[in-house]
Amino acid sequence: MVQANLQQFRAWLVRSFTKARQRAKSRRTRLSGPRIGPAAGGDPKQLVVLLHGRGANGADLTGVAHLLAKTLPHAAFVLPDAPQRCYEAPDGFEWFRVPGPNRDADKVEAGVRSVAPALNAFIDEELAAHGLSDNRLALFGFSQGCMMALHVGLRRPNVCAAILGYSGRLCAADRLAHEIVSRPPVLLCHGTDDWVVPFDSQQLAATALGSTGVSVTLVERPGLGHRLDRRGIDAGAAFLARALAS
Repeated sequence: MVQANLQQFRAWLVRSFTKARQRAKSRRTRLSGPRIGPAAGGDPKQLVVLLHGRGANGADLTGVAHLLAKTLPHAAFVLPDAPQRCYEAPDGFEWFRVPGPNRDADKVEAGVRSVAPALNAFIDEELAAHGLSDNRLALFGFSQGCMMALHVGLRRPNVCAAILGYSGRLCAADRLAHEIVSRPPVLLCHGTDDWVVPFDSQQLAATALGSTGVSVTLVERPGLGHRLDRRGIDAGAAFLARALAS
């Protein structure tokens, strides 16, 4: 009995230390990046947060933001740089580092969870700065950014308007049913020839999301590799227009 209680205490101590370390890290990690005001001018009525992929930066998605702005002229766009420099791309950033070529699922999940508090804090600050609530918020993510958008968006205490995920995967799918808090509509867009994140990741994510009551729209891009294309972006813009119109 004494040994069992000691093991439980040690486990609690490790969890407490880990959470404290993550909170401290999130306080040290303050995200920043380009900001684009509403194309129509004036105060924004919606906020779209765009999360780039590994080795890129927020500025790489400015073209996407301008395309979305054609459909969402009253939206503001924020494009934060990920918190870590990417050693394989000196001018780029990564949301988390996963050593080794196999991208072990447990390490990917740990990376996503480690930076989630900083991303949540950034989103909260941007909403407050624009005087908007979560129902006026949309998250757009590509690759690693897609993993972050799905993880954070489904666990925020207040439901956002929509999540758009491109060429990514759903991390911790087996824990989603126990952790999901919000169920915004989700669009998943993926190229069939993606050589970085396999195309079947889209259906795996859709199945896991659907099992928890999330409405999922799938956009398949035949012949497309690990990148964004105009048709996928236009599909996302139309999806956002519907989600943010209510």
